[in-house]
Amino acid sequence: MNTHQLEPGRPVRIRELPTSGRQFHDDKETAIAEFKMLRDELAELQRRLYAGRKHKVLVVFQAVDAGGKDGAIGKVFHGVHPQGLRVHPFKKPTDEELGHDFLWRVHKVTPATRTIGVFNRSHYEDVLVVRVHNLVPESVWRPRYEQINAFEKGLHDAGITILKFFLHISKEEQKERFQARLDNPDKQWKFSFEDLEKRQLWDAYMAAYEEMLNQCNTAWAPWYAIPADQKWYRNLAVSRVIVQALKELNPQYPPPEGDLSNVIIP
Repeated sequence: MNTHQLEPGRPVRIRELPTSGRQFHDDKETAIAEFKMLRDELAELQRRLYAGRKHKVLVVFQAVDAGGKDGAIGKVFHGVHPQGLRVHPFKKPTDEELGHDFLWRVHKVTPATRTIGVFNRSHYEDVLVVRVHNLVPESVWRPRYEQINAFEKGLHDAGITILKFFLHISKEEQKERFQARLDNPDKQWKFSFEDLEKRQLWDAYMAAYEEMLNQCNTAWAPWYAIPADQKWYRNLAVSRVIVQALKELNPQYPPPEGDLSNVIIP
């Protein structure tokens, strides 16, 4: 579980974080087999969590465009009962959302008891996109690091287990994925010219991600920097963390309401 966990208080240099998972696992087929077993285990743990009515979990995914957020969510949570899973994608804020503080739209969709909430992008967009594209002045976005830490501490104190994944891909891998979208008619809908504009700002985005990892990596909500150039390793690494976290929560099916030994169904 701790292989890719960033240590709170230890400086992070994003150029030193690996994007390739091959140095951690050199056998794709074995990795996929382990991932499938973990996925089955995750489904069972989630059923217990839903039935037990005690725990709540928030899983956050952040990455550059084509970083694999959609793919990771689809693969890792495949087979998990949708009744206890809530996935929230955070797109461009609406006029209503812009009329509130930046955490308003986030707080109202945090997971309730017995639920796993998944954020596809998150409140961190307000120190990433907002910063890189100068949507607000630095005097506005810089205090948000402290505000985010306090917000996540409040969620933790309310009983929410927080798991944050930064899916880290190389610039070369992003290029290959963009090209794959262009070459496949069934995936061209995923291509956006805005993605190319953002790619021109790669260095600025990396600087923003680096500060995000340094400023908002806490004991109650640590970051996991997942090497994500290989999708098969990304899925395995993310699943290992989530399954281990759920095992530590140890959700259990609740006992029956009473003695069932003499119950007869008429």
